[in-house]
Amino acid sequence: MSEERCAWVSEEPIYIAYHDEEWGTPVFGDDRYLFEMLTLEGAQAGLSWITILKRRENYRRAFDNFEVDVIAAYSDEKVEALMQDEGIIRNRRKIESVIKNAKAFQQVQEEYGSFDQYIWGFVDRKPIVNQWKKHEDVPAQTDLSKQISKDLKKRGFSFVGPVICYSFMQATGMVNDHTTNCFLSGKK
Repeated sequence: MSEERCAWVSEEPIYIAYHDEEWGTPVFGDDRYLFEMLTLEGAQAGLSWITILKRRENYRRAFDNFEVDVIAAYSDEKVEALMQDEGIIRNRRKIESVIKNAKAFQQVQEEYGSFDQYIWGFVDRKPIVNQWKKHEDVPAQTDLSKQISKDLKKRGFSFVGPVICYSFMQATGMVNDHTTNCFLSGKK
């Protein structure tokens, strides 16, 4: 008998691995990973998460493994090359937002010492653990994700609306939204 998972997880092995090994797991001290997840969540806007997850390795390749300092220095020529890369979502606004966000990310790192210190400060470095009974109970955004979105936008970030911010919070374990029937509920 297989273990029960959150209702949003399909039978796709990549989805199961993401759910079981990453989603809802607190990520501390890894600014590169936090930038990767912020980028991927922004890329998802208007699309399904599985669409992005299947292209994740292409994104890592195309965006220099999400090395912020490298991305912040991308040229117009690099943007044009990315627009030709069939392995990623070729949306100019989304691609340009990655570069813009890398520059804003650097500023946050300079001000706070790390993006980790900044972002986890919104929850006092303690994950919010919810006890939702079913998938339909899980919100798409919260007052906190609205607050984070507003602050990120003020700092120059784009593609960081409240829904994207809440997805980012779930992805990086700032929020644990595994439903109570899921074998990972309350375990991370």
